Amino acid sequence: MPTRKPAPEAAPQAPPAPMHQPRPEPRPKPRQGPRPLATHLAAAMAVLLNSRAGLPLLNGSSPIWRKELEPRRRQLQADLAGVDPEALNAAVDRETRRRLDTLLTGLEHYRRNPYQRDVTDPPPVWTEGNSRLLDYGLPGAKGPVLLFVPSLVNRGYVLDLSARKSLVRWLAHTGGKGGFRPFLLDWGTPGTVERGFGLGDYVAGRLARAVDAVRDLGGQAPALVGYCMGGTLATAAAALRPETLSALVLLAAPWDFHADDPAAALRTAAVLPLVEPALTWLGELPVDMIQFLFAGLDPLLALRKFSRYAGLDPDSQDAQDFVALEDWLNDGVPLAAPVARECLGGWYGRNDPAEGTWRISGQAINPGAIRLPTLAIIPARDRIVPPGAARALIDAIPGGDRLEPRLGHIGMVVSAGAPQEVWAPLVDWLTAKLGQPRS
Repeated sequence: MPTRKPAPEAAPQAPPAPMHQPRPEPRPKPRQGPRPLATHLAAAMAVLLNSRAGLPLLNGSSPIWRKELEPRRRQLQADLAGVDPEALNAAVDRETRRRLDTLLTGLEHYRRNPYQRDVTDPPPVWTEGNSRLLDYGLPGAKGPVLLFVPSLVNRGYVLDLSARKSLVRWLAHTGGKGGFRPFLLDWGTPGTVERGFGLGDYVAGRLARAVDAVRDLGGQAPALVGYCMGGTLATAAAALRPETLSALVLLAAPWDFHADDPAAALRTAAVLPLVEPALTWLGELPVDMIQFLFAGLDPLLALRKFSRYAGLDPDSQDAQDFVALEDWLNDGVPLAAPVARECLGGWYGRNDPAEGTWRISGQAINPGAIRLPTLAIIPARDRIVPPGAARALIDAIPGGDRLEPRLGHIGMVVSAGAPQEVWAPLVDWLTAKLGQPRS
């Protein structure tokens, strides 16, 4: 009699998923920088991939365009005497691939690093258009009031970069003593109104009203502290309304744009016709175009710094500091079209500030008329604002003081040496001119 086979056991069923099952954390998108990425890659590739093409020049038959390199060429030629040319070509190829791989590794590590800025902005105490005024003072601080004025093309939080590197927070605590009341003017991104602004609208309008707001909030005239282009704008504000201020501090503030390298300044000015279509169509100079101009100051900077970063432990403090600064560098701000035209044509082209022909609200800006206590901090290793361009400004202000730390343009506010070489001397000077901070 046939027997029936037992039915196969049903596969065990998984319990029903909960209605609100948490989703996995989304993987953060890779960063888009360094901006403009194509420019940095093209500059690095041009050097690395052309290294082998330059080997025939070692035979001495080609002219040396930079005479200062002649001793190095002769030494290299002597070191390579007797080396098999094919072996040398192969070694150069290997080194080229190694350096290119190191660069790309550093770029990828940066773009994937999970670091996020570890401080938050204080709530704004005054706004106008897209601009905000941030108060970093501690509760009850009664000491000197400071108003920091950053550049229009970079965000002001380089002065409040991270928990470890914040000039404004350090001043509020002054090494744990408390007392100064720093405000930071965040210009914001140009909106519909700001795209029509010229330099006069920023200096005689928005900055002047920010000064008035700080006077009302702090109960006293502030010291104006301008960084980079912000220092040039602060100088104009001090010349126009000195009675509203207690002192002027200039951090790497350019004035004579032809002081160190007039040809380089004129090359920058020559960009204006090329970007004019963007200024006309967009009403602003886009961030990547501005970054392209900065990249021209040192085309191989990205190659050097990202190759170094490739060797860092991604979780190290050094790596996090690198990412924090690089994120700020790539978080740029467009420049309103009228301002771009004034800066490229008037500052870099005609050198209006140094020539005495720069006018705000119809008034020529004359630093020689400024009688406020003034300090200029001029970083000796600055490649963005050459020292001569900044010295010309403090030279023109009667009785102005100066400090020249051996730091770079950005290093003067965020490097490991900044607290000792810039922050502490700044406190000493402010204390001498404005009185002892107290909480």
